[in-house]
Amino acid sequence: MEADRDVIIIGAGAAGLTAAQYAARANLNTLLLEELAPGGQCLIIDNLENYPGFPDPLPGIELSQKFEEQARNFGAEILTSSVQSVSKHGKLFTLDTDSGPLTAPTVIVATGAKHKKLGIPGEEQFSGRGVSYCATCDGPFFKGKRMLVAGGGDAACDEAMFLAKLTDQVIMVHRRDRFRAQRALAERTLKNPNIEVRWNTEAKAIKGDGKVEGVVLLRNDKNETYEEKVEAVFVFIGSIPQTQVVKNLEVKMDEAGYIVTNQRMETNIPGLYAVGDVRATPFRQLVVAAGEGAIAAHAAAQHIDELKGEAYV
Repeated sequence: MEADRDVIIIGAGAAGLTAAQYAARANLNTLLLEELAPGGQCLIIDNLENYPGFPDPLPGIELSQKFEEQARNFGAEILTSSVQSVSKHGKLFTLDTDSGPLTAPTVIVATGAKHKKLGIPGEEQFSGRGVSYCATCDGPFFKGKRMLVAGGGDAACDEAMFLAKLTDQVIMVHRRDRFRAQRALAERTLKNPNIEVRWNTEAKAIKGDGKVEGVVLLRNDKNETYEEKVEAVFVFIGSIPQTQVVKNLEVKMDEAGYIVTNQRMETNIPGLYAVGDVRATPFRQLVVAAGEGAIAAHAAAQHIDELKGEAYV
């Protein structure tokens, strides 16, 4: 059975678009599938200032357009289509998509992860205007300002510690009476003089006029509600990796549901790769995702050569 493509990439964020660029540049018949618009998380970043090669801040949508243009210039095809599932028969993967079944010997999963949200009034309204889910992305915009961090796990503590380097006014709220983060990390957070931790406290609403100006907090053990002036709200209550497309495959995942790979971005299924925010990784950034996409495309090209008996030894 002849495959429709050499490589099919699912998801057109930074990782997927870079994988498409490198795969097409390696002369592979490359198809990139995206159910929405190319760009992924990059699209919601108002001003991106930490991507290498761009010393002046630029809108995330502008960078994503450059990613897309470059991939297309090398010959990658980008199709608006969702993928319901991926299965494998012999050496070929079959993707069940809105455009019908598609086959390829290699598949790169770049479906990302969705941030868990507080689900409170003002969160959506002020997203990108004071409400953020990435301290390293947006924290520097609020240097010296009063910030609120919601969460109590490893990510919340890590990000709060980062923000505490930018200001001495970090308020951290957690709905329970202790952190669920690793003990050493939790202790460092509690000892940081720039972080004020408030237990049994939840954010109930975010207020402002065009931008974040304050937050309504609930002290849940006393059922007391009050307002606090802040200029930014950072939400770190977990993420949901988007792994539904590989539910038919026995893909190895970590405890949080992220796909486990080796350094070549290979999963435990030969020919299947995972990159970007859907992958188990210690640092989720655009530059990291792009690097993973490049590695996966290179590994996919080598896998195809091995299937053809043309591997370079």
